[in-house]
Amino acid sequence: MIIVAGYLRVDAADREAYLATCVPVVEQARATEGCLDFALSADLVDPERINVLERWATRAALDAFRGDGTGDEQTALITGADVREFTTESETRL
Repeated sequence: MIIVAGYLRVDAADREAYLATCVPVVEQARATEGCLDFALSADLVDPERINVLERWATRAALDAFRGDGTGDEQTALITGADVREFTTESETRL
C-alpha cells in the first residue's frame, strides 16, 4: 500500500476557492481502481493549510491517477507544500 500524506499551503482568502476546484479531483480519485481513500480538507486551526491524505493499493494505480499533477489554476494558488509518500506492507484496522 502507498500512503500520500501532508499538507498544502494557500492564502487564507483562497482556501475555499482552491478546495472547490478539487471536488472533481477527489471524485475522480475515489472512482479510480486501486484508490483506497482520497481526501483534501481544510485544517481546523490553520486557515492557510489544506490537509492531504491518500491511500493507494499499488504504485500502478497511483501513477495512473497522478498523470500530470495539479492544473495551472490550482498550482498558482499553492504557496507551499509538504506532501510525502510512504509505502507499507501491513496495516491494522483500529
